[in-house]
Amino acid sequence: MLETLALGDTPIRFAIDVLSMTALVFGLYYRRYRDKELVTAASLFNIFAFGVLSILSAVEFSLAAGFGLFAILALFTLRSEQISKVEITYFFGSVSIAVICAIPGTPIAIVLAVVALVLLGAYILDHPAILRSSDGVKITLDKIDHEALSQPEKMRRDLSERLGVDVMSYQITTLDYINDMARMNVFFRKPRR
Repeated sequence: MLETLALGDTPIRFAIDVLSMTALVFGLYYRRYRDKELVTAASLFNIFAFGVLSILSAVEFSLAAGFGLFAILALFTLRSEQISKVEITYFFGSVSIAVICAIPGTPIAIVLAVVALVLLGAYILDHPAILRSSDGVKITLDKIDHEALSQPEKMRRDLSERLGVDVMSYQITTLDYINDMARMNVFFRKPRR
């Protein structure tokens, strides 16, 4: 059955996909956040999703079934480790580009326009100038202050003093009482100069 499938415009769609994914993941995300692990995962997942969607769309397989399979794979992959909202957003963006590029029947000009709008939106909305005064960092504390954990304001003040910034909020991602360690995401405002 696969022998009868025509290659069609798949190479063009694949080129658009790879160039767009590279612009999103390497050009925007990596330059701003320097997370090699997510860049690798999002890039490879994009390529794999493009391949699977290209085959599924070339045979009699409903689009709904394809999206269902895709959602299951994405949830399975992402549930293995906690990732931040920004990471999940770029990961989803990478996968979205694969879906936009892989589904045949849409004219190439529309594919290019939609991908360009996706990239432009990501560039503008996550541009450092938009939220210039705020930032986030992942930290590990090697000693858990039990009193501070039960008093969020005290913990916020303690983190502000330790880091030398105005901590707006924090999110504890892991508590390890055996090793007396806490991992957290800290969101802060940079001091004015």
